[in-house]
Amino acid sequence: MSVWLILLALAVAAALAAVIGVTRARRAVDGEVSKLHSRLGYYGAYLAILTVLPAVLVMGAWLALENAAVTRLVTNVLPDKVKTLAAPERKLMLGRIRSVAEGLPRLSAEDLHIIRSARFGVRTPDDARKVLESRNVVIGAAPEPFVIAAAYDQMVYKQSSRQLMTALVALLALACFVYGFLSIKPRLRARNFVERVILGGLIAASTVAILTTFGIVLSVLFETLHFFQLVPPDNFFFGQVWDPRFASADNNRGDGQFGLFPLLWGTLFISFVALSVAVPIGLYAAIYMSEYASQKFRAFAKPVLEILAGIPTIVYGFFALITFGPFMRDLGAAIGLNISATSVLVAGIVMGVMIIPFVSSLSDDIISAVPQSLREGSLGLGATQSETIKRVVLPAALPGIVGAVLLAASRAIGETMIVVLAAGIAANLTINPFEPVTTITVKIVSQLTGDLEFTSPQTLVAFALGLTLFVITLGLNIYALYIVRKYKEQYE
Repeated sequence: MSVWLILLALAVAAALAAVIGVTRARRAVDGEVSKLHSRLGYYGAYLAILTVLPAVLVMGAWLALENAAVTRLVTNVLPDKVKTLAAPERKLMLGRIRSVAEGLPRLSAEDLHIIRSARFGVRTPDDARKVLESRNVVIGAAPEPFVIAAAYDQMVYKQSSRQLMTALVALLALACFVYGFLSIKPRLRARNFVERVILGGLIAASTVAILTTFGIVLSVLFETLHFFQLVPPDNFFFGQVWDPRFASADNNRGDGQFGLFPLLWGTLFISFVALSVAVPIGLYAAIYMSEYASQKFRAFAKPVLEILAGIPTIVYGFFALITFGPFMRDLGAAIGLNISATSVLVAGIVMGVMIIPFVSSLSDDIISAVPQSLREGSLGLGATQSETIKRVVLPAALPGIVGAVLLAASRAIGETMIVVLAAGIAANLTINPFEPVTTITVKIVSQLTGDLEFTSPQTLVAFALGLTLFVITLGLNIYALYIVRKYKEQYE
Protein backbone atom coordinates (compact mmCIF):
# COMPACT_ATOMS: atom_id res chain seq x y z
CA MET A 1 0.00 0.00 0.00
CA SER A 2 1.29 3.44 -0.87
CA VAL A 3 2.08 6.04 1.77
CA TRP A 4 -0.79 8.26 0.68
CA LEU A 5 -3.31 5.44 1.00
CA ILE A 6 -2.01 4.63 4.48
CA LEU A 7 -2.34 8.29 5.49
CA LEU A 8 -5.87 8.39 4.05
CA ALA A 9 -6.79 5.24 5.98
CA LEU A 10 -5.37 6.75 9.16
CA ALA A 11 -7.37 9.94 8.58
CA VAL A 12 -10.57 7.90 8.23
CA ALA A 13 -9.63 5.92 11.35
CA ALA A 14 -9.07 9.17 13.25
CA ALA A 15 -12.52 10.45 12.27
CA LEU A 16 -14.17 7.21 13.33
CA ALA A 17 -12.18 7.12 16.57
CA ALA A 18 -13.29 10.66 17.38
CA VAL A 19 -16.95 9.70 16.98
CA ILE A 20 -16.49 6.50 18.98
CA GLY A 21 -14.60 8.37 21.71
CA VAL A 22 -17.44 10.85 22.17
CA THR A 23 -20.00 8.05 22.24
CA ARG A 24 -17.94 6.05 24.72
CA ALA A 25 -17.56 9.04 27.06
CA ARG A 26 -21.29 9.82 26.94
CA ARG A 27 -22.23 6.21 27.73
CA ALA A 28 -19.70 6.07 30.56
CA VAL A 29 -21.80 8.62 32.49
CA ASP A 30 -25.21 7.57 31.10
CA GLY A 31 -25.56 10.84 29.26
CA GLU A 32 -24.81 13.10 32.26
CA VAL A 33 -21.85 14.89 30.66
CA SER A 34 -21.43 17.17 33.67
CA LYS A 35 -19.81 14.23 35.50
CA LEU A 36 -16.99 14.09 32.95
CA HIS A 37 -13.66 15.69 33.74
CA SER A 38 -13.40 17.21 30.24
CA ARG A 39 -15.80 18.21 27.53
CA LEU A 40 -17.03 15.54 25.15
CA GLY A 41 -14.92 16.81 22.25
CA TYR A 42 -11.72 16.19 24.18
CA TYR A 43 -12.54 12.50 24.58
CA GLY A 44 -13.05 12.16 20.86
CA ALA A 45 -9.78 14.00 20.20
CA TYR A 46 -8.06 11.81 22.84
CA LEU A 47 -9.04 8.57 21.12
CA ALA A 48 -8.29 9.95 17.63
CA ILE A 49 -4.82 11.13 18.64
CA LEU A 50 -4.03 7.91 20.44
CA THR A 51 -5.11 5.92 17.40
CA VAL A 52 -3.20 7.86 14.78
CA LEU A 53 -0.21 9.60 16.33
CA PRO A 54 1.90 6.55 17.31
CA ALA A 55 1.21 4.95 13.93
CA VAL A 56 2.25 8.10 12.07
CA LEU A 57 5.45 8.43 14.10
CA VAL A 58 6.40 4.81 13.47
CA MET A 59 5.63 5.17 9.77
CA GLY A 60 7.78 8.30 9.55
CA ALA A 61 10.70 6.58 11.27
CA TRP A 62 10.29 3.54 9.00
CA LEU A 63 10.31 5.64 5.84
CA ALA A 64 13.36 7.57 7.07
CA LEU A 65 15.33 4.34 7.49
CA GLU A 66 13.89 2.40 4.56
CA ASN A 67 16.08 3.76 1.77
CA ALA A 68 19.30 3.26 3.72
CA ALA A 69 18.34 -0.31 4.65
CA VAL A 70 17.26 -1.26 1.12
CA THR A 71 20.42 0.28 -0.36
CA ARG A 72 22.56 -1.69 2.06
CA LEU A 73 20.80 -4.96 1.19
CA VAL A 74 21.16 -4.28 -2.53
CA THR A 75 24.84 -3.36 -2.13
CA ASN A 76 25.52 -6.69 -0.43
CA VAL A 77 24.45 -8.65 -3.54
CA LEU A 78 26.52 -6.57 -5.98
CA PRO A 79 29.69 -8.06 -7.49
CA ASP A 80 32.98 -7.34 -5.78
CA LYS A 81 34.12 -5.21 -8.70
CA VAL A 82 31.25 -2.81 -7.98
CA LYS A 83 31.79 -2.79 -4.21
CA THR A 84 35.41 -1.74 -4.70
CA LEU A 85 34.56 1.24 -6.93
CA ALA A 86 35.24 4.78 -5.74
CA ALA A 87 32.41 6.43 -3.84
CA PRO A 88 31.22 8.69 -6.74
CA GLU A 89 31.22 5.79 -9.23
CA ARG A 90 29.46 3.47 -6.78
CA LYS A 91 26.87 6.16 -6.11
CA LEU A 92 26.32 6.53 -9.86
CA MET A 93 25.85 2.78 -10.21
CA LEU A 94 23.35 2.68 -7.36
CA GLY A 95 21.46 5.53 -9.02
CA ARG A 96 21.27 3.51 -12.22
CA ILE A 97 19.97 0.51 -10.28
CA ARG A 98 17.40 2.73 -8.58
CA SER A 99 16.14 4.14 -11.90
CA VAL A 100 15.65 0.65 -13.32
CA ALA A 101 13.94 -0.52 -10.10
CA GLU A 102 11.50 2.41 -10.20
CA GLY A 103 10.34 1.32 -13.65
CA LEU A 104 9.77 -2.33 -12.80
CA PRO A 105 6.40 -1.89 -11.02
CA ARG A 106 4.97 -0.50 -14.27
CA LEU A 107 5.58 -3.80 -16.06
CA SER A 108 2.91 -6.43 -16.56
CA ALA A 109 2.87 -9.70 -14.63
CA GLU A 110 4.25 -11.54 -17.66
CA ASP A 111 7.14 -9.10 -18.05
CA LEU A 112 7.94 -9.31 -14.35
CA HIS A 113 7.98 -13.10 -14.64
CA ILE A 114 10.65 -12.81 -17.35
CA ILE A 115 12.71 -10.44 -15.18
CA ARG A 116 12.36 -12.77 -12.21
CA SER A 117 13.35 -15.77 -14.32
CA ALA A 118 16.44 -13.95 -15.56
CA ARG A 119 17.28 -12.99 -11.99
CA PHE A 120 17.39 -16.64 -10.91
CA GLY A 121 19.03 -17.97 -14.07
CA VAL A 122 16.01 -19.57 -15.71
CA ARG A 123 16.23 -17.11 -18.61
CA THR A 124 19.17 -15.22 -20.06
CA PRO A 125 19.93 -11.60 -19.17
CA ASP A 126 19.29 -10.63 -22.81
CA ASP A 127 15.63 -11.59 -22.39
CA ALA A 128 15.35 -9.23 -19.45
CA ARG A 129 17.11 -6.44 -21.38
CA LYS A 130 14.68 -6.78 -24.28
CA VAL A 131 11.70 -6.49 -21.94
CA LEU A 132 13.13 -3.41 -20.25
CA GLU A 133 13.99 -1.69 -23.51
CA SER A 134 10.63 -2.50 -25.10
CA ARG A 135 8.83 -0.91 -22.13
CA ASN A 136 11.14 2.16 -22.04
CA VAL A 137 12.31 1.28 -18.56
CA VAL A 138 15.97 1.66 -19.55
CA ILE A 139 17.24 4.99 -20.85
CA GLY A 140 20.69 4.99 -22.38
CA ALA A 141 23.01 2.00 -22.51
CA ALA A 142 21.61 -1.46 -21.83
CA PRO A 143 22.13 -2.39 -18.17
CA GLU A 144 24.52 -5.13 -17.15
CA PRO A 145 23.04 -8.40 -15.80
CA PHE A 146 23.96 -7.52 -12.21
CA VAL A 147 22.15 -4.17 -12.57
CA ILE A 148 18.94 -5.93 -13.60
CA ALA A 149 19.30 -8.44 -10.78
CA ALA A 150 19.97 -5.73 -8.21
CA ALA A 151 17.05 -3.65 -9.51
CA TYR A 152 14.71 -6.62 -9.17
CA ASP A 153 16.00 -7.26 -5.62
CA GLN A 154 15.50 -3.60 -4.74
CA MET A 155 11.92 -3.70 -5.97
CA VAL A 156 11.23 -6.86 -3.93
CA TYR A 157 12.86 -5.40 -0.83
CA LYS A 158 10.91 -2.20 -1.12
CA GLN A 159 7.61 -3.97 -1.68
CA SER A 160 8.28 -6.24 1.29
CA SER A 161 9.22 -3.22 3.38
CA ARG A 162 5.99 -1.43 2.52
CA GLN A 163 3.94 -4.52 3.31
CA LEU A 164 5.60 -4.92 6.69
CA MET A 165 5.18 -1.22 7.38
CA THR A 166 1.49 -1.34 6.50
CA ALA A 167 0.91 -4.33 8.77
CA LEU A 168 2.85 -2.75 11.63
CA VAL A 169 1.03 0.57 11.30
CA ALA A 170 -2.37 -1.16 11.19
CA LEU A 171 -1.62 -3.32 14.22
CA LEU A 172 -0.24 -0.37 16.18
CA ALA A 173 -3.24 1.81 15.34
CA LEU A 174 -5.62 -0.99 16.37
CA ALA A 175 -3.78 -1.67 19.61
CA CYS A 176 -3.67 2.01 20.55
CA PHE A 177 -7.36 2.36 19.68
CA VAL A 178 -8.29 -0.53 21.97
CA TYR A 179 -6.16 0.86 24.78
CA GLY A 180 -7.63 4.34 24.38
CA PHE A 181 -11.17 2.99 24.17
CA LEU A 182 -10.79 1.03 27.39
CA SER A 183 -9.15 3.94 29.18
CA ILE A 184 -12.01 6.38 28.56
CA LYS A 185 -13.62 6.84 31.96
CA PRO A 186 -15.41 9.75 33.63
CA ARG A 187 -12.31 10.98 35.46
CA LEU A 188 -9.94 10.58 32.52
CA ARG A 189 -8.07 13.88 32.02
CA ALA A 190 -8.64 13.92 28.27
CA ARG A 191 -8.27 17.68 27.99
CA ASN A 192 -4.84 17.62 29.64
CA PHE A 193 -3.66 14.90 27.27
CA VAL A 194 -4.93 16.67 24.15
CA GLU A 195 -3.46 19.99 25.20
CA ARG A 196 -0.07 18.38 25.92
CA VAL A 197 -0.08 16.81 22.47
CA ILE A 198 -0.97 20.13 20.85
CA LEU A 199 1.75 21.88 22.86
CA GLY A 200 4.23 19.23 21.75
CA GLY A 201 3.20 19.82 18.13
CA LEU A 202 3.71 23.56 18.49
CA ILE A 203 7.13 23.00 20.06
CA ALA A 204 8.05 20.58 17.27
CA ALA A 205 7.02 23.10 14.62
CA SER A 206 9.09 25.82 16.29
CA THR A 207 12.02 23.44 16.62
CA VAL A 208 11.87 22.58 12.92
CA ALA A 209 12.01 26.26 12.01
CA ILE A 210 14.93 26.87 14.37
CA LEU A 211 16.85 23.79 13.23
CA THR A 212 16.27 24.72 9.60
CA THR A 213 17.76 28.15 10.25
CA PHE A 214 20.75 26.63 12.02
CA GLY A 215 21.19 24.13 9.21
CA ILE A 216 21.23 26.86 6.58
CA VAL A 217 23.69 28.97 8.56
CA LEU A 218 26.02 26.06 9.30
CA SER A 219 26.01 24.78 5.72
CA VAL A 220 26.89 28.25 4.41
CA LEU A 221 29.45 28.77 7.17
CA PHE A 222 31.34 25.52 6.49
CA GLU A 223 31.57 26.23 2.76
CA THR A 224 32.68 29.79 3.54
CA LEU A 225 35.49 28.49 5.73
CA HIS A 226 36.49 26.19 2.88
CA PHE A 227 36.57 29.19 0.56
CA PHE A 228 38.80 31.15 2.94
CA GLN A 229 41.25 28.24 2.89
CA LEU A 230 41.71 28.97 -0.82
CA VAL A 231 41.39 32.76 -0.85
CA PRO A 232 42.74 35.02 1.93
CA PRO A 233 39.96 36.84 3.82
CA ASP A 234 41.60 40.23 3.32
CA ASN A 235 41.49 39.78 -0.46
CA PHE A 236 37.78 39.06 -0.21
CA PHE A 237 36.66 41.72 2.26
CA PHE A 238 38.96 44.52 1.10
CA GLY A 239 39.50 43.65 -2.55
CA GLN A 240 38.27 46.16 -5.14
CA VAL A 241 38.34 43.83 -8.15
CA TRP A 242 35.67 41.25 -8.88
CA ASP A 243 36.92 38.87 -11.54
CA PRO A 244 36.21 35.30 -10.40
CA ARG A 245 38.77 33.60 -12.61
CA PHE A 246 42.09 32.01 -11.79
CA ALA A 247 44.87 34.56 -11.80
CA SER A 248 47.14 32.17 -13.71
CA ALA A 249 47.32 28.56 -14.78
CA ASP A 250 49.53 27.58 -11.85
CA ASN A 251 47.77 29.71 -9.28
CA ASN A 252 44.41 28.18 -8.55
CA ARG A 253 43.79 30.36 -5.52
CA GLY A 254 42.57 33.30 -7.59
CA ASP A 255 44.26 35.87 -5.30
CA GLY A 256 42.87 39.39 -5.60
CA GLN A 257 40.06 38.45 -7.98
CA PHE A 258 37.22 38.02 -5.47
CA GLY A 259 36.89 41.53 -4.07
CA LEU A 260 33.63 42.05 -2.19
CA PHE A 261 33.70 45.84 -2.25
CA PRO A 262 32.25 46.41 -5.78
CA LEU A 263 29.35 44.06 -5.06
CA LEU A 264 28.70 45.51 -1.62
CA TRP A 265 28.81 49.04 -3.04
CA GLY A 266 26.36 48.13 -5.79
CA THR A 267 24.01 46.52 -3.26
CA LEU A 268 24.05 49.55 -0.96
CA PHE A 269 23.87 52.06 -3.85
CA ILE A 270 20.77 50.50 -5.39
CA SER A 271 19.18 50.06 -1.96
CA PHE A 272 19.83 53.74 -1.18
CA VAL A 273 18.11 54.85 -4.41
CA ALA A 274 15.22 52.48 -3.70
CA LEU A 275 14.75 53.82 -0.19
CA SER A 276 15.00 57.40 -1.50
CA VAL A 277 11.93 56.59 -3.60
CA ALA A 278 10.01 54.35 -1.20
CA VAL A 279 10.44 56.21 2.10
CA PRO A 280 9.03 59.65 1.11
CA ILE A 281 6.19 58.23 -0.96
CA GLY A 282 5.34 55.51 1.53
CA LEU A 283 5.55 57.83 4.54
CA TYR A 284 3.45 60.56 2.92
CA ALA A 285 0.88 57.98 1.85
CA ALA A 286 0.76 56.63 5.41
CA ILE A 287 0.30 60.12 6.87
CA TYR A 288 -2.49 60.92 4.45
CA MET A 289 -4.36 57.65 4.98
CA SER A 290 -4.08 57.76 8.78
CA GLU A 291 -4.64 61.49 9.38
CA TYR A 292 -6.51 63.03 6.46
CA ALA A 293 -8.30 60.37 4.41
CA SER A 294 -11.85 59.31 5.13
CA GLN A 295 -12.52 55.77 6.29
CA LYS A 296 -14.15 54.94 2.96
CA PHE A 297 -11.14 56.10 0.96
CA ARG A 298 -8.72 54.41 3.37
CA ALA A 299 -10.57 51.10 3.08
CA PHE A 300 -10.16 51.31 -0.70
CA ALA A 301 -6.69 52.84 -1.06
CA LYS A 302 -4.74 50.77 1.44
CA PRO A 303 -5.50 47.35 -0.14
CA VAL A 304 -4.82 48.79 -3.60
CA LEU A 305 -1.46 50.12 -2.45
CA GLU A 306 -0.58 46.79 -0.87
CA ILE A 307 -1.16 45.04 -4.20
CA LEU A 308 2.29 46.31 -5.17
CA ALA A 309 3.79 43.95 -2.60
CA GLY A 310 2.00 40.97 -4.17
CA ILE A 311 3.36 41.48 -7.68
CA PRO A 312 6.17 38.97 -8.43
CA THR A 313 9.58 40.59 -8.60
CA ILE A 314 10.22 39.12 -12.03
CA VAL A 315 7.29 41.20 -13.31
CA TYR A 316 8.96 44.33 -11.94
CA GLY A 317 12.16 43.22 -13.66
CA PHE A 318 10.43 42.81 -17.01
CA PHE A 319 8.78 46.20 -16.57
CA ALA A 320 12.16 47.80 -15.89
CA LEU A 321 13.84 46.00 -18.79
CA ILE A 322 11.19 46.53 -21.46
CA THR A 323 9.43 49.75 -20.48
CA PHE A 324 11.04 51.85 -17.77
CA GLY A 325 14.70 51.36 -18.74
CA PRO A 326 14.26 52.44 -22.37
CA PHE A 327 12.04 55.31 -21.20
CA MET A 328 14.75 56.62 -18.86
CA ARG A 329 17.37 56.21 -21.60
CA ASP A 330 15.27 58.22 -24.08
CA LEU A 331 14.44 60.81 -21.44
CA GLY A 332 18.10 61.23 -20.59
CA ALA A 333 19.00 61.64 -24.27
CA ALA A 334 16.33 64.33 -24.62
CA ILE A 335 17.82 66.41 -21.80
CA GLY A 336 21.47 65.65 -22.59
CA LEU A 337 22.19 62.92 -20.05
CA ASN A 338 23.70 59.55 -20.88
CA ILE A 339 21.45 57.21 -18.88
CA SER A 340 21.93 53.51 -19.52
CA ALA A 341 18.79 51.38 -19.89
CA THR A 342 20.28 49.11 -17.20
CA SER A 343 21.54 51.35 -14.43
CA VAL A 344 21.43 52.07 -10.72
CA LEU A 345 18.72 54.69 -11.26
CA VAL A 346 16.40 52.36 -13.19
CA ALA A 347 16.79 49.47 -10.76
CA GLY A 348 16.54 51.71 -7.70
CA ILE A 349 13.34 53.44 -8.83
CA VAL A 350 11.58 50.20 -9.78
CA MET A 351 12.70 48.53 -6.56
CA GLY A 352 11.55 51.58 -4.62
CA VAL A 353 8.08 51.24 -6.12
CA MET A 354 8.08 47.60 -5.09
CA ILE A 355 8.89 48.30 -1.42
CA ILE A 356 6.51 51.27 -1.02
CA PRO A 357 3.89 49.02 0.65
CA PHE A 358 6.49 47.84 3.20
CA VAL A 359 6.91 51.44 4.33
CA SER A 360 3.38 52.75 3.89
CA SER A 361 1.43 49.87 5.41
CA LEU A 362 3.57 49.45 8.50
CA SER A 363 3.94 53.21 9.01
CA ASP A 364 0.19 53.63 8.66
CA ASP A 365 -0.43 51.07 11.40
CA ILE A 366 2.18 52.68 13.63
CA ILE A 367 0.85 56.21 13.17
CA SER A 368 -2.69 55.02 13.79
CA ALA A 369 -1.51 53.40 17.03
CA VAL A 370 -0.42 56.74 18.48
CA PRO A 371 -2.89 57.52 21.30
CA GLN A 372 -5.66 59.87 20.29
CA SER A 373 -5.20 61.78 23.53
CA LEU A 374 -1.90 63.18 22.24
CA ARG A 375 -3.64 64.61 19.17
CA GLU A 376 -6.49 66.04 21.23
CA GLY A 377 -4.10 67.63 23.68
CA SER A 378 -2.12 69.29 20.90
CA LEU A 379 -5.26 70.54 19.17
CA GLY A 380 -6.62 71.76 22.50
CA LEU A 381 -3.51 73.92 22.95
CA GLY A 382 -4.24 75.65 19.64
CA ALA A 383 -1.98 73.74 17.24
CA THR A 384 -3.19 73.08 13.70
CA GLN A 385 -3.56 69.58 12.35
CA SER A 386 -0.34 69.81 10.34
CA GLU A 387 1.56 71.11 13.37
CA THR A 388 0.14 68.28 15.46
CA ILE A 389 1.34 65.74 12.90
CA LYS A 390 4.82 67.27 12.66
CA ARG A 391 5.44 67.97 16.33
CA VAL A 392 3.42 65.28 18.14
CA VAL A 393 2.34 62.33 15.99
CA LEU A 394 5.50 61.77 13.97
CA PRO A 395 7.90 62.10 16.92
CA ALA A 396 5.78 59.62 18.86
CA ALA A 397 5.69 57.19 15.92
CA LEU A 398 9.32 57.73 14.91
CA PRO A 399 10.75 54.51 16.43
CA GLY A 400 8.18 52.40 14.59
CA ILE A 401 8.70 54.29 11.35
CA VAL A 402 12.45 53.73 11.59
CA GLY A 403 11.77 50.03 12.11
CA ALA A 404 9.57 49.97 9.00
CA VAL A 405 12.30 51.66 6.96
CA LEU A 406 14.90 49.17 8.18
CA LEU A 407 12.67 46.24 7.29
CA ALA A 408 12.17 47.74 3.82
CA ALA A 409 15.95 48.18 3.54
CA SER A 410 16.57 44.52 4.30
CA ARG A 411 14.00 43.63 1.64
CA ALA A 412 15.77 45.82 -0.90
CA ILE A 413 19.21 44.43 -0.07
CA GLY A 414 18.05 40.87 -0.70
CA GLU A 415 16.37 41.56 -4.05
CA THR A 416 17.72 39.69 -7.09
CA MET A 417 15.46 39.59 -10.15
CA ILE A 418 14.96 43.34 -10.50
CA VAL A 419 18.71 43.92 -10.28
CA VAL A 420 19.50 41.22 -12.85
CA LEU A 421 17.17 42.75 -15.44
CA ALA A 422 17.39 46.44 -14.55
CA ALA A 423 20.95 47.02 -13.29
CA GLY A 424 23.04 44.50 -15.21
CA ILE A 425 25.65 41.99 -14.05
CA ALA A 426 28.82 44.08 -14.32
CA ALA A 427 30.70 44.60 -11.03
CA ASN A 428 31.26 48.31 -11.48
CA LEU A 429 32.68 50.52 -8.72
CA THR A 430 31.12 53.88 -9.58
CA ILE A 431 29.19 56.72 -7.98
CA ASN A 432 27.36 57.56 -11.21
CA PRO A 433 23.73 56.40 -10.85
CA PHE A 434 23.36 56.35 -14.64
CA GLU A 435 25.79 53.45 -15.05
CA PRO A 436 25.14 49.73 -14.55
CA VAL A 437 26.27 47.91 -11.41
CA THR A 438 25.48 44.59 -9.81
CA THR A 439 24.76 43.28 -6.33
CA ILE A 440 25.73 40.44 -4.06
CA THR A 441 22.58 38.43 -4.76
CA VAL A 442 23.11 38.56 -8.52
CA LYS A 443 26.63 37.20 -8.22
CA ILE A 444 25.47 34.43 -5.91
CA VAL A 445 23.12 33.27 -8.63
CA SER A 446 25.70 33.60 -11.41
CA GLN A 447 28.38 31.70 -9.45
CA LEU A 448 25.97 28.82 -8.76
CA THR A 449 24.68 28.52 -12.33
CA GLY A 450 25.95 25.92 -14.79
CA ASP A 451 28.33 23.01 -14.28
CA LEU A 452 29.53 23.31 -10.71
CA GLU A 453 32.67 22.11 -9.03
CA PHE A 454 32.33 22.69 -5.30
CA THR A 455 36.07 22.52 -4.73
CA SER A 456 36.92 25.66 -6.67
CA PRO A 457 36.91 29.20 -5.23
CA GLN A 458 34.76 30.33 -8.16
CA THR A 459 31.86 28.32 -6.73
CA LEU A 460 32.66 28.55 -3.03
CA VAL A 461 32.73 32.35 -3.20
CA ALA A 462 28.92 32.27 -3.53
CA PHE A 463 28.69 30.92 0.02
CA ALA A 464 30.96 33.66 1.33
CA LEU A 465 28.78 36.22 -0.40
CA GLY A 466 25.65 34.60 1.00
CA LEU A 467 27.01 34.61 4.54
CA THR A 468 27.97 38.29 4.21
CA LEU A 469 24.51 39.18 2.96
CA PHE A 470 22.94 37.09 5.71
CA VAL A 471 24.87 38.97 8.39
CA ILE A 472 23.89 42.35 6.92
CA THR A 473 20.18 41.59 6.62
CA LEU A 474 20.10 39.83 10.00
CA GLY A 475 21.62 42.89 11.65
CA LEU A 476 19.06 45.17 10.01
CA ASN A 477 16.16 42.92 10.98
CA ILE A 478 17.31 42.58 14.59
CA TYR A 479 17.75 46.33 14.91
CA ALA A 480 14.36 46.97 13.31
CA LEU A 481 12.61 44.50 15.61
CA TYR A 482 14.35 46.04 18.61
CA ILE A 483 13.08 49.51 17.68
CA VAL A 484 9.55 48.28 16.98
CA ARG A 485 9.37 46.40 20.29
CA LYS A 486 10.69 49.41 22.13
CA TYR A 487 7.94 51.49 20.52
CA LYS A 488 5.24 48.99 21.44
CA GLU A 489 6.34 48.86 25.05
CA GLN A 490 5.91 52.61 25.23
CA TYR A 491 2.13 52.56 24.69
CA GLU A 492 1.00 49.10 25.74
